[in-house]
This record gives sequence, C-alpha cells and structure tokens, in this order.
Amino acid sequence: MEEYMPKLLRATIGAAITSFALMSTALAQVANDEDTLALAALLDNSSFDRAQLMIANQMQFWQPVLDTLLVMQPDGTIVPSLATGWAYNEDNSILTLKLREGIAFTDGAPFDGEAVKANLDYLKNGAGQNSFMMEFVSEVEIVSPSEVRLHLSEPDPTLIDNLTVVGGAMASPASFTGDTAATLIGTGPYVYDTATSVLGRQYVYTRNADYWDAAAFPFERITITPMNDQVARLNAIKSGQVDAGLGEARTVADAEANGLKVHKSDVNWLGVTIADRNGKLVPALADVRVRQAINMAFDTESILKFVELGFGRLSDQIFPTGSEAYIPELDEVYAYDPEGAKALLAEAGYPEGFAVVMPELAAYSNFNPILEQQLGAIGIKVKWEKIAPNATIPELRSGKYPLFILNFGYQGSWAEYRKFTFAESAWNPLGAVDPAFSEMLADVQYRTGDDQVEGYRELNRYMVENAFFAPWYRRDTIYLTNAETDVSMRATNAVPHIRDYRKAE
Repeated sequence: MEEYMPKLLRATIGAAITSFALMSTALAQVANDEDTLALAALLDNSSFDRAQLMIANQMQFWQPVLDTLLVMQPDGTIVPSLATGWAYNEDNSILTLKLREGIAFTDGAPFDGEAVKANLDYLKNGAGQNSFMMEFVSEVEIVSPSEVRLHLSEPDPTLIDNLTVVGGAMASPASFTGDTAATLIGTGPYVYDTATSVLGRQYVYTRNADYWDAAAFPFERITITPMNDQVARLNAIKSGQVDAGLGEARTVADAEANGLKVHKSDVNWLGVTIADRNGKLVPALADVRVRQAINMAFDTESILKFVELGFGRLSDQIFPTGSEAYIPELDEVYAYDPEGAKALLAEAGYPEGFAVVMPELAAYSNFNPILEQQLGAIGIKVKWEKIAPNATIPELRSGKYPLFILNFGYQGSWAEYRKFTFAESAWNPLGAVDPAFSEMLADVQYRTGDDQVEGYRELNRYMVENAFFAPWYRRDTIYLTNAETDVSMRATNAVPHIRDYRKAE
C-alpha cells in the first residue's frame, strides 16, 4: 500500500525509518511535497564555473538555471530554445543563429549576441573537458543583438548537438568569475536558492517567475541530493524522500516490489580503454596483436550475467544500435579465448607477458578482481594504484595510466570520434594517433549526408579491428522513479534532462 500514501506523508514516515547509510549520505533539508521534484544524484557537482560544466550525471546541477541555445528532445529531435532558428551556409563554414528576443538573465543583464559571444569564447578558452565543443569555432560574429554567426575553421558535424548541452549553455557573463551555484546566473526556469541549499548536501532551485516557457517545467522547485550509495538512493525513493534516481541491476526486483517505476536505456558501454595505443608507457600496447589479445581475455558473457544480472547487451563496439556508425556484426568480433590471447602475445614477442599499472577506482571496485584475474590468465600482471574518488576524472585524463576501466556514455556518432580519437581529444589522455585512421577522420569530417554516415561506419570498423578499446557490453542504465513521477529516458545521457520530468497523470 506504500505507493498509495500521499507524497508528503511518505516522506515524513521515511525520514524516521531511513537507513543509517542514507542518513549519513544525505539528510534532506527541504521537505519533498507534490510541487517539488526531488532528485538523488550519483555524484556531487564538481564545478559551477561556466567553462567547467559537465554533461552525464552532473548535467542536472546546472540545467535548472541555464538554458541552452537549442534543445534536444528525448527522441533526438533538435528544437529551438534561446536560439529560434539556425542554418549553415553552403560549405558548412558559417552557422547563423537567430536569437530569442526580450530575454534577460536573472541578474537583469540582457540575453543578446554579446552574451552568446561571451559564453562561447569563455568555454573555448577555458580548461574544461568540454571546451572541445567550441574547438572549430574560430570567431563569433555579432551581426545584431538578435543574430550571431559562428565562423568555423573546419566543419564540425557535432556542433548543433553540442549547442543543446554544455556548448550552448548560456550564463550571465557577470557570473564567469564565480565557481559556486550561488554565482551561476542564467535565463533558465529556476534560480538557485542560497538560503536553503547546503553545498555537497542538497541543492535547491526555485521557480524563475519571469521564465519565458514556464509550462515546460511543471514543478515549483527542484532539489538535488548527492547520494553515491545505491542502497541510500533506493531507500530514499522508497520512503518518498526523493522522487527519482539512478538504480542498478541488483535493485530492480526490490524497486518493482515496492511499486517504483523502472526505466531502462541503452546509454553506456563498459570496458577497458586502451589509452596507450602508441606504447608510450607500455611498449607492448603499440602492437595490435596485444590489444586484440586483451579483447579476447575477458569472459564478458559471464561478467554480464553475474555482475549485471543480464541487464545489458554484449558488444565489441562503442556505438549503440541507434547510432549511424553502428554495424551489427561488430558486436561479435572477439570471442573469449585466453589460449588464443596468449598465442597472440607470444607472436607479438611477449610470451611471458608484461605488467601494467591501472588506477584502482572505488566506483569500479567489484571489477578489479575480474580485471586482475583475467588479464593475469593471459600473462598481463596488473599493478594497482589507488586514486581518490573525487579525483577520478582528472587522474584518468592525466596520461598516467595505459589501461583503465570506465563506463562511457554516448553523445552522437561524430562526437565519439572527437571524444576519443584525435590527438587532443578529451579522452585520449596519451595523445595516441594512428596515421591511417587520422587520414580517414580528416576525410569523413568533410563529407555530408549518406556519404558521411558510410564514413562513420568505416571508422568504427577500423577501431574495432585494430582494438582501440576492449568493450565488454552495453549496460542497461536503470533509472527509478516513484509512482507520482514520470520521466522520458534518452539515448545520449545516463540521467534524464531536467525538462524530461513530469507529474504522473
């Protein structure tokens, strides 16, 4: 009967019975009522600096405050937002944006061409991992207060998509000097409530009374509570303390038994990133046979079955089925074959194997014994190096580690190549390049239409056959909501966008 209790009553009862793990992780400061959307976040926010904004799990912290120039709907359709129209010139070297008029930031500053230029320049010149989204924008020309032209040094097939996330987030230029939620100022549907928020514990956002599209956001306030413990998140949703949060495969049965809604989406791939493909740290990894052997070392079918309880799909490529780059037969290229893997290592000149240093990540601790045992079985000895949980991303991007396990999301076909395979890509920490592949990249970047799609597939096949990565499987992202909250999932982000939530009818 719990699912029929009024929301506020459940929250009150839940506060009394919530587990110690929940209380120690996130004790709510603001009650959850029917006009509040209360979210549990897997990670705390890392930065509110406009140049350091994040996507994936941490996007929800800035989306209540900052509108984007364009909006991507859950089905992938792109629609207007602060930009009401957009068009390329004939050779895709200039993108013209028409801007919505009569909009102001909540500090009173006008949203206009000057503000757009300031935001795009600030992101491009910053040190954030998403600065690549403006890499090919050589100039932002202000035509008028309601029109700008983005001049490109090279075609950027992902620019429109990027303008729907961090690339297009619009903050008041006066806020660029700050790095707290209190100094994040936008035109968005909510404003940050400094009086009731506690950094690291609970972030509270209240409705922007002057917002231009209020009907798209049905809640009067939003609270986001960081909870990195899965048991805590599940208990918080069951008790009514929060309305929604990420789940895991092992929580599905409990969630369904307690009347929660279980949402699934094919967003992430899990596996080993072979960062040192040029052999700077471990010379053996420059040999494609060694990288192929790593792919053959893992019993991915058993890992998926016993760790993820079958919630996922085996695949040897990093692209989901909805991607233009996806090729069905690339899901089954590398069979589990430790003896064959050892033979490849011997053929490459490493019959006794070799050692690698890998980062010991707290969030992936259940995979460490698997990595150590199955790599060890083919002769690759893993030496672990502990890193602090709050330093995970900087450490992985530091260039210290030849191999690491991580869960990666999907932002679009060309975006994946930009993310991983250019020398300066955000997730190519050792700057690994393959001359033949780089030549293919340069060609595909300038293609258009079906010809470009075919190029995406050619690049994907090359990556798989040359073992740029050792993917294990695509995980089912599990997202839980209570009976009173509906949500639309999307293929490009692990958690929904703020605009994807609505009250259940």
